[in-house]
Parts: sequence; C-alpha cells; structure tokens
Amino acid sequence: MRYEPAIHHRRSIRLTGYDYSQGGAYFVTICTQDRECLFGEIVVGVGPCAYPDVPSEMRLNTAGQMIREIWHEMPEYYSGVALDAFTVMPNHLHGIVVLSGQIQGMIGQAQGPAPTLPDVMRRYKTLTTKRYADGVKGCGWRPFPGKLWQRNYWERVIRDEHELNGIREYIENNPARWTEDQLNAPTPFM
Repeated sequence: MRYEPAIHHRRSIRLTGYDYSQGGAYFVTICTQDRECLFGEIVVGVGPCAYPDVPSEMRLNTAGQMIREIWHEMPEYYSGVALDAFTVMPNHLHGIVVLSGQIQGMIGQAQGPAPTLPDVMRRYKTLTTKRYADGVKGCGWRPFPGKLWQRNYWERVIRDEHELNGIREYIENNPARWTEDQLNAPTPFM
C-alpha cells in the first residue's frame, strides 16, 4: 500500500515544544495491542462479604506479575528515573514516572543528559515484549496479536502537588472502576 499523507499521518499526542528530558513527573498509560486482556482479571466484590459495595481487585496472572516486576526495575536501568504510583490492569497499565533531569554519578555529580520519557517507555515496552514472548514460548502464556503494546502511549505532564495526588488516587482506584473504564471497551483505541 502506498503512503498517503492525508490518510496515514499520525497526530502527535505530545505537548508541543515540551522537553521530555527535563525533570518532572509524568502520568503514563500504556495499552496492549487491540486491548487484549493479557495480564489478569478484575474480580468484582472481593473480600469476606461479596456485596456490590465491596471494591473490585486486580488479580495478576504470571504475565501481569512480570509486567509489574519490570516496571519496578526501571530505575535500575536509568539512575535519573524514580517511580511513584502504579497499577497493572487486564489490558493496560498506569504509572507515574519521575525524571530527575540528570544522571547522577557515583559521588552525586551530574554525568550527562538524562533519559527522556520516550527512552524509558521504549525500554520498558522492549523488555516486557521480549519477556512476554519468552513466556508464550516457554510457559504457555496467551499469544499476543502481532505486537504486545500499541504503538504509542499516553502521557500527561504533572504540573503540581494537587494534580499529583489526584492522579495517585485515580491509579489506586482504577480496578474498582473497571466496568466504566474506556480502556475496557471492545474496539481499538489508537
């Protein structure tokens, strides 16, 4: 198929003119390709009494545990990266990535340019895709449709403490809102 700019262009979802290598906090969402539910399931009404007002819970399968584990390993790959609130859902994840804006050396001095948010997300997606493919081959995990992740991801620059706290609450409560979640829809999102 021939490239047609009017049809095949991709609109950037990045904040125009923003330097994603500068220090700051970012709220990110990454979705599986075609929103395939590969990482576990939402169990509604968990707890000693299964009443409707009992919160829902995300139960990770082995693949979901791997997704969570690699997320928490990201600061090991990048010294300029810290992590905050995070959750894995059946077909997506939400997390807060904090970039320091510089890489720290052994005695605390700056050691050059820090990773950008796209650097961190690219590495995360690459590592998880590789390990998931290994799980499909060696552990019988459910195969994914061509690609594990959608091509892009969503990010929001967190501008202040109030916004940070609201996003933390959103992430924490995400499993309880699964039935209302737009990422739980049956049609592709991106």
